[in-house]
Amino acid sequence: MTNPENCVFCDIVAGKTSAYKIYEDELSMCILDIHPYTKGHCLVISKRHVPWWHELTDEENTSLFKIAKIVSNKMMEKFKPDFIFLYARGRRIPHTHLFLIPTYSGDVLDKFFNALENFQESPQMLAGLKTPEQMEEATRLLKF
Repeated sequence: MTNPENCVFCDIVAGKTSAYKIYEDELSMCILDIHPYTKGHCLVISKRHVPWWHELTDEENTSLFKIAKIVSNKMMEKFKPDFIFLYARGRRIPHTHLFLIPTYSGDVLDKFFNALENFQESPQMLAGLKTPEQMEEATRLLKF
């Protein structure tokens, strides 16, 4: 596990670094991203230093995604976006965090995902991933 001593999110949770706090409970916290893609772009962070969301306890995951839902509903009400983009990170800053980004038709994220969807649907390399044989193999490997 990475060192929480050098983690900006751990410093925010501990009150050593300031942040624009939006919402929190005993396990998670939502803050504004200081490098926003759009107005209202937030991060939901676990209060415990864990690099990957799938390594959180069930209670921590419930908290993380509950706060994401609460804040997303507020974003929908106040900013009226087309949708709220959510994705989990932990790569650049190895501390679980969810991005919540109000997204609008034609903005940079909408264009990016439209391009990504077109890419996903077109190349032959990716087309092979959706054959019945490949889908059955992936199902076999992942199914419980």
